Amino acid sequence: MSIRIVAGDELTAQDVYDIWKIRDAVFAVEQQCDEEDVDGRDLLPTMTHLWFADEDGPTSYLRSYVEDGVRHIGRVCTRKDQRRKGLSGALMQECHRLWGDETIVLNAQAYLEDWYGRYGYVRSGENYMEAGIDHVPMTRTPKDL
Repeated sequence: MSIRIVAGDELTAQDVYDIWKIRDAVFAVEQQCDEEDVDGRDLLPTMTHLWFADEDGPTSYLRSYVEDGVRHIGRVCTRKDQRRKGLSGALMQECHRLWGDETIVLNAQAYLEDWYGRYGYVRSGENYMEAGIDHVPMTRTPKDL
């Protein structure tokens, strides 16, 4: 299974549908987030989408972008029937292959702090609520590795 890597302005209509479908299933249905997922960033040329897919669509997904000179990773999710196969970890590793010489920040759901820690991310602030879910800001800098 290969990783698809597509800039926001190069997504097809089918890509957008598939991406929003997995994010809707994970964030809206499973986690019952109380904020809209669509934030106006997905179609920007500065957005990079990475995902694995099978015949039913994306199995694991994340997106990355630079804002104010800082690389961000977000919307990390894996379809329920595909979990515990290392897919999200492989996507994280691909991000580090592409941008590992940059500082990368993310807002982790708090229960995943240790999981992100395995990839070199460290807490960079206090917990806070986002979309009705406890989060923690985390940062990975090249010097932390």
